[in-house]
Amino acid sequence: MRRLSGFLLLLLLCLAGWLAWAALLPVELPAGGYKLLVGPNRTMKQIARTLEQDGAIRNRQLLVALARLDGADRRIKAGLYRFQGPQSMLDVLLRLSQGKPDEASLTTIEGWTFRQFRQALDRSPDIVHEARALSDAELMRRLGAPDASPEGLFFPSTYLFTPGVSDMDLYRQAFSTMQQQLAAAWAARKPELPYRTPYELLTMASLVEKETSSEADRPMVAAVFVNRLKKGMRLQTDPSVIYGMGDRYQGNIGKADLRRDTPYNTYTRAGLTPTPIAMPGKAALYAAAQPAETDALYFVARGDGSSQFSSTLEQHNQAVRKYILKKGQQ
Repeated sequence: MRRLSGFLLLLLLCLAGWLAWAALLPVELPAGGYKLLVGPNRTMKQIARTLEQDGAIRNRQLLVALARLDGADRRIKAGLYRFQGPQSMLDVLLRLSQGKPDEASLTTIEGWTFRQFRQALDRSPDIVHEARALSDAELMRRLGAPDASPEGLFFPSTYLFTPGVSDMDLYRQAFSTMQQQLAAAWAARKPELPYRTPYELLTMASLVEKETSSEADRPMVAAVFVNRLKKGMRLQTDPSVIYGMGDRYQGNIGKADLRRDTPYNTYTRAGLTPTPIAMPGKAALYAAAQPAETDALYFVARGDGSSQFSSTLEQHNQAVRKYILKKGQQ
């Protein structure tokens, strides 16, 4: 009986030694590192199976057992976990049990359309894509704006988030941020601007955003558009025409395009476009809210990113000959 007890004790010690060896033996991960995306409500068994299938651990049952003994299976949070270099099973378990996934980011650009914004979210591997199959209308309904066009209503910025977050959370954050930024710009607007609502200011900001990449020129571009609206002149801005062309736009805009009427053709229709045409950034919002003090009614691109502004048609035609026609003859 004593011999049997001694044998069992030896067996248990050998088993414990093997378990310790298996748990501490490092696994060589790919040179670029290994990423584990833990989705919401994933169990430890599911996580361990993924790790084993990816070759990040050697034995999923052992990882599950260790996690239960340590209580780590109750502390794991959804998100993306990054691992670099050789990792033992205990290293992996410790990383997961900390409940702190690595932070990820998504950068959206001023001047993007909503379509481009959606594409960026859909491409992100760190996001749970709950909204990918939704129509634009259904997405806006879930955001509490069922009758709104999504264009321009999401603020372009770099958003930091916990990997594994739902894309709906990021849509809500970008939507809410634009509402806050627009409200601040509306509150700071100059008096006697031709906007009846914050939405019209947003629409103007989107036109300014698409017309110039020069931050210094934005208040002047906004002033030209405001001056034209006050005088009943058409805005005649090419980016709105391009937006109205949709997929027909292939990089060039011709005279026929300027004459073809669409709701967004500001050569054929007066006033602002029916919706924004892009996502304006903060600088464009404040340019629309606080345009420059000028009597300019025209502008033309100089070719260096800046614009030449003119108060009369004669001055504008001279600028066109200088910066457009002369360049075309070179």
